[in-house]
Amino acid sequence: MAGKIFAILVLVSLAILTDGSPAVITGYDPLELCIENCAQCKKMLGAWFDGPLCAESCLKFKGKLIPDCEDFASIAPFINKF
Repeated sequence: MAGKIFAILVLVSLAILTDGSPAVITGYDPLELCIENCAQCKKMLGAWFDGPLCAESCLKFKGKLIPDCEDFASIAPFINKF
């Protein structure tokens, strides 16, 4: 019984200390982060950003090249040229 209470206290403490971020507790998936960043860049840049191409590159490179919407070098391949 004491072991279960201790485990619950540890989990609650971790959740509080990490602001409840599940990525810190369970790890993160770079592929998921890559696709989420593609979606965020698409929202920020609209028609200027090729979201499907970005997502395809996430799948192709298995999340190793994560786009950063504020870093032009990381999103340059996905910028549409009108």
